[in-house]
Amino acid sequence: MPQFFIDRPIFAWVLAILIVLGGAISIARLPAEAYPEIAPPQVIVSTTYPGANAGTVETTVTQVIEQQLTGLDNLLYFTSQSSSDGSSQITLTFDSGTSADIAAVQTQNRVTLATPRLPGEVNQQGIRIAKASAGFLGVVALRSAPGGPSASELNNIIASQVLDQIQRIPGVGSATQFGAEFAMRIWLDPDKLHAYGMSAAAVLATVRTQNVQFASGSIGAEPGLPGQQLNASVMAEGRFTEPEQFANILLRTNTNGTSVRLKDVARVGLGQSSYGFETRVGQTPIAAFGIQLLPGANALEVVKAVRSRMNALQPSFGPGVTWFSPFDSTTFISVAIREVIITLMEAVALVFLVMLVFLQSFRATLIPTLVVPAALMGALIGIYALGYSINQLSLFAMVLAI
Repeated sequence: MPQFFIDRPIFAWVLAILIVLGGAISIARLPAEAYPEIAPPQVIVSTTYPGANAGTVETTVTQVIEQQLTGLDNLLYFTSQSSSDGSSQITLTFDSGTSADIAAVQTQNRVTLATPRLPGEVNQQGIRIAKASAGFLGVVALRSAPGGPSASELNNIIASQVLDQIQRIPGVGSATQFGAEFAMRIWLDPDKLHAYGMSAAAVLATVRTQNVQFASGSIGAEPGLPGQQLNASVMAEGRFTEPEQFANILLRTNTNGTSVRLKDVARVGLGQSSYGFETRVGQTPIAAFGIQLLPGANALEVVKAVRSRMNALQPSFGPGVTWFSPFDSTTFISVAIREVIITLMEAVALVFLVMLVFLQSFRATLIPTLVVPAALMGALIGIYALGYSINQLSLFAMVLAI
């Protein structure tokens, strides 16, 4: 075999160039991470039950869903967590080698069986099922200058302007906010309710009845009267958007002409939909969210795309509001890969020096030295073909091979 290439040097050079080009293409497509993907795939089921405590969430939501999760293909185990802020999270771990997409679809089918038995508030909030790697790739936070928006307002900015944009980035598995968006809060006064002979359930039913959106139809639509030439859509007043509109909801009218409105028995105002989180950096309140990586995605490229998107969104945050990253796992990945690459270059230099000392010919040493990068590029083609990633172990293996 060596004589074959010695007799055909042009063919050998062309083959080496093709190997280098193939390796260059492969390295641009290979995912980069700290360690190889050896953890089993996971699927996360998340729900929210507003106003419920941890015990209520456990018995009415978490256990109901858990009862339907048995019998999933390749399911190893699942863990659940019910929080006092009304949130529930079930993490399902599947056997290594299981397709995360198929596992997510099967989980979705099982959770659908539990939907009719869940509280209506949970179904209204929606059940979120996502595949994601364990742990957070990084955390992004917003902070404001003194006198600027409060932490609640920053959380509302994240919920309304940032989360959807970040979750659309390729490679992002999910984005978990450590806070909540603005919502219309109604704080009932139990003494006033008792004085008027009303219950909280009756007040809630009345608010839901009056805060609705109707399809009003149109005037002059087909089939119309002969000679009808006007066709106009009817625009009706929809859901309430201001605290004053909620405060003026009529709860009851009396025979003597008096009435009871919501503002007579409650305090109405904008506030966070949930107060289960409080994030700070030192003593400074901030708003933050964590990013989880899709299995097999390039961590470095995803973080770069997230930073680019946050820089593009920065002008929409308002004056005095800036973003920063208090936690970034790719810093360790970048440093580790850079150190291994430096070691790789040192190994190539040492190989060159050793061959030069023993061969005593620069030309004879240069030829096998050029083989080293070509062989490494060929190894990258093999890594890409086998579905591996660039990580500390694969780079260390290259160092050992040299």
